[in-house]
Amino acid sequence: MADTLRRLANSETCRLLQDKLEDWYKDYHINSCDNNLNVCCELLELHAKIQGQLFTILSVTAREGGQYAGVETLKSRFLPWLGSCFTTSSSSADSSFSLLQESLERDRKLRDISASQEKDLQRLETQLASTRSELSNVRQDLIEAQIELEDTKTKSASTLLATEEEILQLRSELRSTQDKLELRKLDSLDDYERQIRLLKDEISILSAEKSLLHGRLSRSRSPSPLRHSSRSSSPFLRSESPARLTNSSRRARLISRFNDIFANDRLDAQNLLRRYIDELEMVQRIIFIATVESFHAAKMAFRQFKLRVRKTLSPSHLGPESLEDAVIDYIVRNLDCYDVQSSVNEVISAMNVNPKISFPPEVDFILISGFIREVCRLAFAMQTLEEPLDIGFAVDGELFGENKYRRTYDSELTAPLVCYHVWPTLMESDTVIVKGEAVTKRGALWSPGKSRSRSSSPIRSRSASPGRALTSRSRSPSPLRRSGTPRF
Repeated sequence: MADTLRRLANSETCRLLQDKLEDWYKDYHINSCDNNLNVCCELLELHAKIQGQLFTILSVTAREGGQYAGVETLKSRFLPWLGSCFTTSSSSADSSFSLLQESLERDRKLRDISASQEKDLQRLETQLASTRSELSNVRQDLIEAQIELEDTKTKSASTLLATEEEILQLRSELRSTQDKLELRKLDSLDDYERQIRLLKDEISILSAEKSLLHGRLSRSRSPSPLRHSSRSSSPFLRSESPARLTNSSRRARLISRFNDIFANDRLDAQNLLRRYIDELEMVQRIIFIATVESFHAAKMAFRQFKLRVRKTLSPSHLGPESLEDAVIDYIVRNLDCYDVQSSVNEVISAMNVNPKISFPPEVDFILISGFIREVCRLAFAMQTLEEPLDIGFAVDGELFGENKYRRTYDSELTAPLVCYHVWPTLMESDTVIVKGEAVTKRGALWSPGKSRSRSSSPIRSRSASPGRALTSRSRSPSPLRRSGTPRF
C-alpha cells in the first residue's frame, strides 16, 4: 500500500488535473463547444485514473487491517456515498447534460452579444472620431470666416476712403479740364485773329497786284511803238511768269486748304478709323504719320517731275524768263499731270512697315486713301511756291514749343514734353505759318530713331539718288506688317 501511494504521489496526476482545471476555467469562454467537451473528457479520464488508484489503495488498506478493520468507516462514509451516486446517476446525467447544453447556449449568446457590443463600440468610436474631426473643421471654418470678415471690414473702410479720394481727384480733373478748355478757346481766338490779319494782308496785297496788273494791261494795249520797243529792249522790264504774279494768292489758297484739311478731312478720316480702332491715340498717330509720309512722297514726286520738265524744256528754251521760272510755270499750269496715285501707294507702303502704328487685320490703310490723296496734292502744290511750304520736323518726346504747337484738350498743361503729335506744323523756311497740334503728358520719353530731314534742298541723303528712292518706294500697297523701322 505504501508503494502504491508513493507512485500516486509521484505521478503528479492530481497536480496535472488541477492545472488542466485552471486552464479550462481561463479558456472556457474562448473555446468552442467541441474543445470544452474534449477538455472535460480528458479531465474525466484523469479523474478515473486517480479514482482507480484510490480504490486500489482502499482495498489494500482494508486487507491489511483485518476482517473488521474500517467497517464502521465504510458504513458511515463510503456506503451512503455509493448509494446516492448509484440511485441518482441517471437523473444527474440527464440534468448535467441539459445543464451543459444550457451553459453552451448561454455562452454562445454571450459571445454573440459581446461581438455585437464590440461592433457597436467600434462604430460609435468611428462616429465619435468623425464628429470630432467635423467639429475641428467647423471651428477652423469659423476662425477663417471671422478673419475674412475682419478683412472685408478693413477693405470696405479702405475702399470708402479710396472712393472719396477718387471723387476729389475727379473734381480736380474736371476743374483742370475746364481751365484747359478756356485756355484752348483763348488760343483759338488768338489764332483766328492772326489768320484774319493774314487774310486782310493777303487781300491788300492782292488788291495792289490787281491794280498793278490793270495798269500793265492798259499799257500793253497802248499802240505806242516807242513804249513797245522800249519794253522789249530793256532787260529790266521783261514780262513775268504767271506763277510769279500769282505766288502770294496761291500761297494764301494753299494755307487755307491746309487749315480746311485739318478741320474737315482729318476729322472725316478720324471718324472712319474709329469704326475699327477703339484707341483715339492710335487713330491720331495714324493720321499724323499719313500726313508726314504724304508730304515726303509729294516732295519726292515733285523733284522727279521737275527734273523731267527741266530736261524736256532745256533744249528749246529761248524766252526772256529763266529756265527755272519756265519749269515752275509749266508745273503750275499742269498740276493734273502729277501721278498722285503713285504717291498714295508709297505712303501706304511706308505706313505698313511703321512700327509705331497698327491696324486691324480685316482692313488696310487704303481705307484712308482719300485723305492721303488730298494731302499729297496739297503738298505737291506747295512745292511750286517761290518759298516752298513744308511741315516742321517732329519726334515723340521733343520739348513742347508754344510757337509751334497747340495743346489738345486732354493734354497736361504743365508737361514739358510732347507725348505724340496730332497735326504737323506748317513752316516757310524757319518761320511758323500755321501751328500744329500735340498731346503733352508727363512721363513722355524721348526715343531716338531714324529721322528725316525737312530742308527745302532738293538733294537728300536718304538714298543714293532720287530715282532710286522713288523706285524703291513706288510699289503697290501691301497687307499690314508689324515690323520695320520708323519713318520719322
